[in-house]
Amino acid sequence: MVYFFGFLGGLALFLYGMQLMGDGLQRAAGEKLQKILEALTGVLIVGVALGAAVTAVLQSSSATTVMTVGLVNAGLMTLKQAFGIVMGANIGTTITAQLIAFKLTDYVTLILAIGFAMQMLAKRRRGKYLGQVLLGFGILMLGMSMMGQAVLPLREYQGFVDFIGKFSHNPILGIGVGIVMTVLIQSSSATIGILIAMAGQGLIPLEGAIPVLLGDNIGTCITAIMAAWRANITAKRVALAHVLFNLIGSLIFVSFMGLFVKLVLEISPAHDIARQIANAHTAFNIINTLIFLPFATPFIKLVERLMPGSDGVISRKPIYLDVNMLKTPSIAMTLAGKEVVRMGSMARHNVELSIAAMEDMDSKKIAYVLEHEPVIDALEEEVTKYLTQMSETQMSRELSARHTGLLHACNDIERIGDHGETLAKKVRMIYEDNVKFSDEAKAELRKLGQMVLDASGKALEALEKDDKKLAEEAWALCRQVKQYQKEIRKNHIVRLNEKRCDPVAGFVMLELLINMKRVSDHSKNISQLVLGIF
Repeated sequence: MVYFFGFLGGLALFLYGMQLMGDGLQRAAGEKLQKILEALTGVLIVGVALGAAVTAVLQSSSATTVMTVGLVNAGLMTLKQAFGIVMGANIGTTITAQLIAFKLTDYVTLILAIGFAMQMLAKRRRGKYLGQVLLGFGILMLGMSMMGQAVLPLREYQGFVDFIGKFSHNPILGIGVGIVMTVLIQSSSATIGILIAMAGQGLIPLEGAIPVLLGDNIGTCITAIMAAWRANITAKRVALAHVLFNLIGSLIFVSFMGLFVKLVLEISPAHDIARQIANAHTAFNIINTLIFLPFATPFIKLVERLMPGSDGVISRKPIYLDVNMLKTPSIAMTLAGKEVVRMGSMARHNVELSIAAMEDMDSKKIAYVLEHEPVIDALEEEVTKYLTQMSETQMSRELSARHTGLLHACNDIERIGDHGETLAKKVRMIYEDNVKFSDEAKAELRKLGQMVLDASGKALEALEKDDKKLAEEAWALCRQVKQYQKEIRKNHIVRLNEKRCDPVAGFVMLELLINMKRVSDHSKNISQLVLGIF
């Protein structure tokens, strides 16, 4: 039992040290990793290199894949780009095993001392973070040493030795053990660390360690699966691609186990099992990536067939804007107009879902609005940037007026999106706090909501078609919204005075009225822009 507790303590130190290393490296390298992933994954091989680099910094392939799933779910990355990062993440995570394999246990105390001193005495943040990295690495190695000492007595237990020996002759059993260990510990690096510690005590040969190592790679996919569980279909496909990549690769390597063992022994120091295991881990992931790279496109199609369905992803990136057209302002203006209208449709759809959620308290509608509101903000930034670049070119008076109108419309649409988000949050609060409205109040909100949607829809249609008649109709609808909103407020005060309305519900209703009216106000602004009133 003492040895078991020693093993658990060593594992705890290992995991804590790895976390410290990852946090320190991430802070030292800056906090722009997600933006880097988003910006530089156009070419598959670049995605692989980037995935490896980011994972080496984060010290966790799970963190990289979770980040990737999030980017895919937000529409910032395609499935193929994400697959490149996933392959790279598998390579990057082997850096930890390589560090572990170097026998630095004799220098653990020195590494800890230097790391602690740097963290305490360094004046600059980067120095403190690098000190944290060294401190984390020292703690990690201390944990490794403890695990090695804890498993030493297992050499005397013949049953355990016989069970481990089966991995060499039954690699599927070893793969299964590797999967279970990684799923339980939630870290393939930690499982590799345990494997190296056991091998260092002569408990497992290379032929038995490799199947467990392959299982580790499959088991680490559980984090991506959990991250994609509630995400869109494309994010789920990323998780499936991750599983298939490691599963198919493992089956290929098991089929050629003899050749792979020879390769590992060829590239590793003799009689150094730790280096052999680390090199096997790296070699597997590099070779597996090289195998899959030429077949990435058909592989992605296979994943899409295995998991069919519409992805429902709204891209945060503009789909109409083209910087090459900026030299031709008339075309660039048309493209900008299409993007603004697309953005407006998203904002109005969010408002529509928020209003609909008042009726049925549908949490999915609320979640959709909250998830997609940042898309509107991102598009507003991109469209504004595009229109600003366009202002540097020569434009006719008519185009200049349209340009000014689109800039204002872009801002108004972004505000409509904000109010849609606020409405969704208010509806969620109504649901969570069990706020009850009277039937009369519900009917008034329902009618006002439809009026707001009619006004915003008409205003956006006028903007799209540059139709002054539609703009006048939208403006008239907005005036009706303003008048009816005043009427509802008066009715609401009467109900409060007559105590026919709960004061809490009354306060919430006032907030709903304010936000719906503001959606109408911004719709009025858009209709005025079409009429040439700025």
